[in-house]
Amino acid sequence: MKTLLRRQLLSRASTGFGMAALAGLMQEQAASAAPLVHRAKRFAPKARSVIFLYMSGGVSQVDSFDPKPLLEKYAGQPMPGEVKKTQFNNPGTVQPSHWGFKNYGKSGIPVSDLFPHIGSVVDELSIVRSMTAKFSEHAQGNYFMHTGFPFLGNPSAGAWASYGLGTESRDLPAYMVLQAGEARPPHGGVGLYSNGFLPAQHQASIVQADEAEAVANIRPRQSLGLQRKQLDFIGSMDRRFVSTTRHDMNVEAAIQNYEMAWRMQSAVPELCDISGESAATRKLYGLDDPEPNKAAYARQCLLARRLVERGVRFIELSVLGYNIGGGNASNPWDHHSAIKEGHGKVAHQIDQPIAALIKDLKARGLLDSTLLVWGGEFGRTPFAQGANGRDHNPFGFTTWMAGGGVKGGHIYGATDDFGYNAVENVSSVYDLWATVLHLLGLDHEQLTYRFSGRDLRLTDVHGNVLRDIIA
Repeated sequence: MKTLLRRQLLSRASTGFGMAALAGLMQEQAASAAPLVHRAKRFAPKARSVIFLYMSGGVSQVDSFDPKPLLEKYAGQPMPGEVKKTQFNNPGTVQPSHWGFKNYGKSGIPVSDLFPHIGSVVDELSIVRSMTAKFSEHAQGNYFMHTGFPFLGNPSAGAWASYGLGTESRDLPAYMVLQAGEARPPHGGVGLYSNGFLPAQHQASIVQADEAEAVANIRPRQSLGLQRKQLDFIGSMDRRFVSTTRHDMNVEAAIQNYEMAWRMQSAVPELCDISGESAATRKLYGLDDPEPNKAAYARQCLLARRLVERGVRFIELSVLGYNIGGGNASNPWDHHSAIKEGHGKVAHQIDQPIAALIKDLKARGLLDSTLLVWGGEFGRTPFAQGANGRDHNPFGFTTWMAGGGVKGGHIYGATDDFGYNAVENVSSVYDLWATVLHLLGLDHEQLTYRFSGRDLRLTDVHGNVLRDIIA
């Protein structure tokens, strides 16, 4: 006697039972069954969601969160000691910061005048001043920061978080990337948000936060009833096919993506409709700021909070660029010349909205369960490139985290007296993601996927949890 699999039975049973229940069962079962989602959690999580505030292009650490008074003493002189090869090999003399620093909060941590609003919430930040990366070119650096590898084809950190934990939202994907205005993916393109070799439902969904149609084709082009009948028909055919393939993960993922897309038709417009937000909230974020890039980034920050409220697991925001000193839509912080003007404009765009996001999450009781991660692919040199820019510097730069189980008002690691090389508690991108996964309740060494004969992971064969920053 031939044994019927459960899904075969459901698809062949009476239409009243099979078709009415199958869509919901497929979603619930697929979300909890390997290989679509990895369920080997090892820790009680401190964070439920991550907001990745990605600063593409390379923020200057000595102009933001890592003051170096010695730069003033040596201003205009050749850099003492070894000067390593840079991206453009046009090193100038030592260049002090173009901004003063002030001590903020009970912790008294110094933050530059680039970020007065973020300075006001410094007691929520755990600042890592000793981050290092392996690559000094943008595309490689962006891939490395997102995936742990310098090339296309590997899953992004958001995809790993989705694979490790699934989503708490029935109507929205676990991993979403927000864009607005003229924001573009960093150099490397949309592959930075890829699921790589993981099942397809773990790739990012990109939302144009200020567009009338925030996701392409999200508005139904036909009646929902007809669309539902078509989806059920396609789903029934797919399920019959997948039962003959020993439940191939790619077909399973496609079925799940169809169902998610159906539900997103109502969830995404509701998410992006911020008409119900109060005037105080709009003012807090700067939603009505006359600077369009700032207003666009403010909308992203507000939607990030709304996504957290809806149970989305991993959210990435996109900074908008200015055509100054090398900075552009893909690399907004990349100022090889005119760094004072370029960094000043981009900082004005993000400073108030990010601080507002932290304050808003805290006021709503969400900051303790939401981990914010801020940083880019590398930092910048303490000496000038040419006359008034800074070149790429992966040897020692700053990232920070807030909420989600980290110590607030805390500094970890240090660079040398010039802010050039990390010298104390030297940290890596692998350590960063090992720590993020740990705070999400995942052991980074156990979160693996078998591909091409090897158990692969976000941290490759490296990474240590930065336990000193965990509360």
